[in-house]
Amino acid sequence: MSQFHFDPSTYADLIAAEVPAYDELQERLAAATAGVEVRRALDLGAGTGRTSRALRTCHPAAAIVAVDENPGMLERIDLENVDRRVARLQDPLPPDPFDLVVSALAVHHLDRIEKQDLFARVRDALRPGGRFVLADVVLADVTVAPLSDGYDKPDPAEDQVQWLRKAGFDAEILWELDDLALLRADRD
Repeated sequence: MSQFHFDPSTYADLIAAEVPAYDELQERLAAATAGVEVRRALDLGAGTGRTSRALRTCHPAAAIVAVDENPGMLERIDLENVDRRVARLQDPLPPDPFDLVVSALAVHHLDRIEKQDLFARVRDALRPGGRFVLADVVLADVTVAPLSDGYDKPDPAEDQVQWLRKAGFDAEILWELDDLALLRADRD
């Protein structure tokens, strides 16, 4: 499969057009981080930094590590105190524990096995009491987000909750709209 890359200069407009509830998804993701003291956060599939900006609003003192496979996307993150790292979601996660891990519209690019592996690695990367918030495209009866064969691999939200629980999280679905879902997973 050839590598798929988004154009950083047009990404925001593309997502707004293809995912009509994108703003709501980001707002709900940020709200789901409440109640956790966040000194260090990891943004997986950070893109141009929209989720990192939402985190900074809720957790202004947090150091953020932003991971994306596209260096051009990371260059567009306009925040201070962000450690930008070029890596795929299948790669080892950055060392040192995190209080919070988030991901918006990235994990659906992984297959079932890769998702389960990522969930276990995220659990290991979190401090006890840490939280993982996943906002993503899921397999649902209603499809809104356009999908590309071989690149987009959504799974049902309930399956992902089960995989999160198997990885050692207390996980639940907080919100669903068409083919979007917000999952919260707390590490004990």
